[in-house]
Amino acid sequence: MTSRPPVTPPESPELPESPESPVPPACLKKQKPASLVLYIALVLLALWVVRDFIAVMAWSGVIAIALWPLLKKMDGIRWCTGRTTLIAALLTLVIALLVVLPVGIGITQALREAHDMSEWFKAAQENGIPLPGIIERLPFGVQQISAWWQANLAQPLRDSAAMKGLHSTTVMTLGRHFGARAAHGVMVFAFMLITLFVIFQAGPRLSGSLMKGARRGFGDDGAQLLERMAAAVRGTVSGLVVVGLGEGVLLGVAYFVTGLPHVALLASITAIAAMLPFCAPLTFGLAALWLFSQGSVAGAIGLVVFGSVVVFVAEHFVRPVLIGNSTRLPFLLVLFGILGGAETFGLLGLFIGPALMTVLVVLWADIVQ
Repeated sequence: MTSRPPVTPPESPELPESPESPVPPACLKKQKPASLVLYIALVLLALWVVRDFIAVMAWSGVIAIALWPLLKKMDGIRWCTGRTTLIAALLTLVIALLVVLPVGIGITQALREAHDMSEWFKAAQENGIPLPGIIERLPFGVQQISAWWQANLAQPLRDSAAMKGLHSTTVMTLGRHFGARAAHGVMVFAFMLITLFVIFQAGPRLSGSLMKGARRGFGDDGAQLLERMAAAVRGTVSGLVVVGLGEGVLLGVAYFVTGLPHVALLASITAIAAMLPFCAPLTFGLAALWLFSQGSVAGAIGLVVFGSVVVFVAEHFVRPVLIGNSTRLPFLLVLFGILGGAETFGLLGLFIGPALMTVLVVLWADIVQ
């Protein structure tokens, strides 16, 4: 009995794949605006999610732009080549120390003076604050100031009308508010350091990606505009820091000559305040007021006159020239950019304003060409 070969079923014919139906041109025209709207909506949603950290990222970006040339120089050193994490850690540590050390010195000095201030306040509560003799030598307003002083400060402060509003609940509320603000500032500073470390660690890869994206999105002109805006921010930081340190040194010499105490601390505070436009007069004005209260009228007047001259020259000539040379902006645009930016955006506006003025100059140059 012979075995039959297995019968294979006939193969079913393969159906031809149906080609994808082409998208009508009308739909393509609608897809592009729809995609653009979707992208804009997603970007706005992302910005809304991180809205509380936008200031942190902005400050980190400003500091990173200012220190970017230093980062590139350190990366070019043979011993540091390829060690991006170490370079990022060193730069971040330097920024942290520049902020922490002055604050620490101020807190330490305040703690040293806390005992004397406490004894003075106890004596003022029991006996009041006597009228300074300098008040009687004022050219005008002696009677009004003396009457107010006698009614509010010359009597024991525990019974003074000026102290009745300072109830324990008010003091506690102010203390909580100050503590909350201080804690918020510490957290913002910590997140800024973390963000700054990440930016430094990314290094040239980050800048290359940004420039590549700018060229793809806006062409070579957009990339050049981005570079000029970064130069404007870098020049603004340099101008603010250099001028602030210069004012702090010059006014520190004036503090020493006039016999003020804690000259180093006062000079440091003045330098930090002078990094902000027209804030140095607050520090040397208070110092002059202290000299005036101690009877040193000539020293107070000399400090006010010298400080006013230094601030006027620095704010109206030195700082705009330093920033204008690096950004190639006219004097008035630098001045208006700094002041207008600070008024509009706060401290960040000090750097945003000159950058926007740079955009204005570039656009104007493109129009007139």
